[in-house]
Amino acid sequence: MDWISIANAVINGVVIGMLLALPALAITLVFGIARFPNAATGDYMTLGAYTTIASQMFLGGSIVTAVLGAMTMTAAVSLLMYFWVFRALAERSHVSRLIASIGVAFAVRSSITFFAGQDQYVVDLPLVRAWNFGGIRILPTDLYIVGAALVALLLVFCVMYLTPTGRRMRAIADSPELAAASGIRARRVMIFLWAVAGAFCGLGGALLGIKAVVLPELGWELLMPMFAGVILGGIGSPVGAVLGIVTFSIAQEVATLFVGPAYKVVLAFLILLCVLLMRPQGMFGRPIAAR
Repeated sequence: MDWISIANAVINGVVIGMLLALPALAITLVFGIARFPNAATGDYMTLGAYTTIASQMFLGGSIVTAVLGAMTMTAAVSLLMYFWVFRALAERSHVSRLIASIGVAFAVRSSITFFAGQDQYVVDLPLVRAWNFGGIRILPTDLYIVGAALVALLLVFCVMYLTPTGRRMRAIADSPELAAASGIRARRVMIFLWAVAGAFCGLGGALLGIKAVVLPELGWELLMPMFAGVILGGIGSPVGAVLGIVTFSIAQEVATLFVGPAYKVVLAFLILLCVLLMRPQGMFGRPIAAR
């Protein structure tokens, strides 16, 4: 095992982690504001990947147009499911909404399978040669993926911390009752939340489709690693969600060098367990006292 192999694994882990940071941020925003883990996140990603491919196949145009179409589609579906399902269950328990989100995930996946079947698809991109720096390989496509993810993350963080809408989101996340007493309209915040969550899932799915073969189970299989990254970073912490999923992805890719692809998830979850034993609230989570 040499340092070049480890460096290449770290680079690949950063790329995968950055594109998964988009849906991971959606998970932590929904959890922090709507108060339940959204199990449909992975299938929204799959929808984004398939929408990108469908846009290329039937409408043509550039990859940028296809990705924007994917973001629009997943944002629309996310809002539809909010108005149809999650708003009606707003006063129900967390478990009820979690189960409902699993049902939404199956509905989205079944719809994709009905129209697209089980065939494998790939995003149509021109072939590019990797840059080689003494054995360290970097694909230009990976730089575009990381750049797109960084721009999207920077945009949403600016909205969250520099705009009135972001302040309302953080107020509801801290205390829904106090926010309501202060005159903050939760409905507008929820609409914005689900639109952003859907768009980020769509962007993450489109970027993932560039890196991987697209199947109906693509996003569902990544749901547990995304939840693990969010927990590692600290539930409810947007910055923690991003850094947690990047750390988890790097751990998975480096683990491949030692235990093989079949067991990399096991080793990554072992690292997660060790971190949580030392810091139960995660890297950036706040300890909560209970009485």
